[in-house]
Amino acid sequence: MNAPKPANGKPVRIGDLLIERGLLTQDQLRIALHEQKSSGKQLGETLIALGFITEEAMRGALADNLGEQAISLKGIAADARALELIPKQIAKHHTLFPVSFNVEKNELLIACADPNDIVASDQINALLGSSPGSPTPVWRLASGNEILPAIEQFYGHELSIDGILHELETGNVDMTSLSLGTQGYSHPVVRLMDSLLVDATLRGASDIHFEPEAQFLRIRYRIDGVLRQVRILHMRYWSAMVVRLKVMAGMNIAETRAPQDGRISLSISGSPVDFRCAAQPTIHGENFVLRILDRKRGIVPLTGLGLSDHQLTLLQLMLARPEGIMLVTGPTGSGKTTTLYSILGHLNDEGVNIMTLEDPVEYPMPIIRQTSISEAVKMDFAEGIRSMMRQDPDIILVGEIRDHDTAEMALRAAMTGHQVFSTLHTNSAVRSIPRLLDLGIKPDVLAGNIIGIVGQRLIRTLCKACKKPDTPTPLEAQMLGLAPGEEITLYRPAGCPACELSGYKGRTSIVELLKFDGGLDDLLSQRATLHVLNQYALERGFITMAMDGLRRVREGVTTLEEIARVVDLTDLVS
Repeated sequence: MNAPKPANGKPVRIGDLLIERGLLTQDQLRIALHEQKSSGKQLGETLIALGFITEEAMRGALADNLGEQAISLKGIAADARALELIPKQIAKHHTLFPVSFNVEKNELLIACADPNDIVASDQINALLGSSPGSPTPVWRLASGNEILPAIEQFYGHELSIDGILHELETGNVDMTSLSLGTQGYSHPVVRLMDSLLVDATLRGASDIHFEPEAQFLRIRYRIDGVLRQVRILHMRYWSAMVVRLKVMAGMNIAETRAPQDGRISLSISGSPVDFRCAAQPTIHGENFVLRILDRKRGIVPLTGLGLSDHQLTLLQLMLARPEGIMLVTGPTGSGKTTTLYSILGHLNDEGVNIMTLEDPVEYPMPIIRQTSISEAVKMDFAEGIRSMMRQDPDIILVGEIRDHDTAEMALRAAMTGHQVFSTLHTNSAVRSIPRLLDLGIKPDVLAGNIIGIVGQRLIRTLCKACKKPDTPTPLEAQMLGLAPGEEITLYRPAGCPACELSGYKGRTSIVELLKFDGGLDDLLSQRATLHVLNQYALERGFITMAMDGLRRVREGVTTLEEIARVVDLTDLVS
């Protein structure tokens, strides 16, 4: 990498830049300069070769100094639409690579080795055109050592799913080349798997299901919480596809009779995306499910959770309490992890030590110390909390409270001056209390140590492009609590290409926040019934998930049918 030239035009020596940023010491620079004289390489390459700095750190420092954003092409998945826009010859000549094409924003993300190359910029602008519908190039700084191999690897191959399937149908599947990593990229099955993972991620899927039947393979995406069938392939391709998936996920390709877990990491549209993989033997072959962990979608600020102003203020009040335990409850797939990560992101600061214990770690976060529980070393949640208490934490996240030991250790951490966050599988915030009692926790221990409980569900939101206005039916008016003569506009799903004819696009949360106070603690100590606890909370302004759902209906965000799909609305009809 050449010496950077900032906006003032004066070149900055790369060694001085790295020392100034604390990425290099004077001793390391002295060794690298000595080595550079004998090797004849550039200083940046020498530093990387000696292991004094990673290529990613080097690229980031250069990008910051130039006022640019950096991108890594390691583990990248190609975007066929982007590659079609820039010919290979131009990409090689100017050392640039089209990473992805964002259809919604009409932006072409391009990685380049030299952001100051005006000739390249002019040629790309001329190539893309300057008409109103032309794509806008978005430039990112990348290493030439990554760009050139990417050009050779991805150009010249069929990358569309239909094109690859046609290629498979007309040729033979060579199983041996599936485990060759990037060298086997010319194999159509390798490209098929990459294309399917990219397609599912760009369509906003949370899971990909590969389900073998007797004669065919069904592929389904879970989009907005609902499974949609996207492909049916001949069964003869599945053996090669599952081998490729296992190689990518680091699984044992020879094991077909036992369940296996793994993980895949790719860079899609310039962002890191992880896939948590699980293989399960069935009567027709191995069933394979991938959970998509897109950090860009998974980590959102508190203000992005869809809370009302009142709810956001209440949550911030709960987080201001310095010690105690806060629980997030709901069934699997209700967004509990996203809420917890948003809370941790809000609290994350150099002044506090945040430690997490998860099964497994889903989204890596800076500064926070994250640990996966491991069966190999016999560390469960309870033992992990015991170990973390010796690491001087201020805030502890326990992935899930499943048993008495975990609940007891989490409460013990809360009682000794820590902020503890965890999840629990219950149907509502108030119902978390009998669940904890069922786990063997005494009411006296719970009283005074619970900060609050967040109950939540995820609901689909209406497609903004095609939702149609309507008037409520008499039953809907009754459920919404409308006064006689009061008029309100509801919206219905219609269906268009933007939402794939479903009428819904995207999801948001409906929540209930139960903040504990002295009165609730007293009722807890007295073993009050669920009805009494619920009545006490409602008298003090507690807003249930059903009520919050109705708010979203009145705002035109969703429909009553969608709310009824996830919460019980029968109590609203007398």
